[in-house]
Amino acid sequence: MLEASVAIVILAAGKASRMGKGGKHKLLAEFDGVPLVRRCALTALGSDAACVIVVTGHRRPEIEAALGGLPLALVDNPDYADGMASSLIAGLSSKGADGTDGILVMLADMPGISIAHLNALISAFRSAGGKAVVRAVSCGEPGNPVVLPRSLDHAILRLEGDVGARGIIATSGLPVLDVDVGDAAHLDVDTPDDISAAGGVMRH
Repeated sequence: MLEASVAIVILAAGKASRMGKGGKHKLLAEFDGVPLVRRCALTALGSDAACVIVVTGHRRPEIEAALGGLPLALVDNPDYADGMASSLIAGLSSKGADGTDGILVMLADMPGISIAHLNALISAFRSAGGKAVVRAVSCGEPGNPVVLPRSLDHAILRLEGDVGARGIIATSGLPVLDVDVGDAAHLDVDTPDDISAAGGVMRH
């Protein structure tokens, strides 16, 4: 049997409203000299995923420039201000995601996620034959990323507002496999202080 294939959808469209009035964008903050969104994409590209899709919106030209030269698909979400659901739908509906058995939804503001973490999630999804939800957890608490089987597409396409897939997972009836990735499952950077604490430097 062919192994279940996974497309990684990186959500990088949001406004980052908690960054304050300075107008700096957290996804352009540099970690070891690399913008966070590019670092996230490089991690995804290093994994066992079939392809990587980045959904852009807010400050799209700068985000796209930060991703220059990488072998990934860019999807613009003109409705990004409506919240996360619209970005999830844009990524799911993109050409690059066609034909894969699952979508690994990755937030672009999680600097702790490694290639090994992504591969552990993909491996768990494959071991379930592509028929289970797989989520990263830390100490039993659900976090991100999450792998969603394509059987949930219809439910995802009905999402609205600033919501992710958590509600769908709870009502899907599918088995849910938890993969403990430690603190990385909950480490997202929402404020300038978060970025400094995680080792990043605000630039733009």
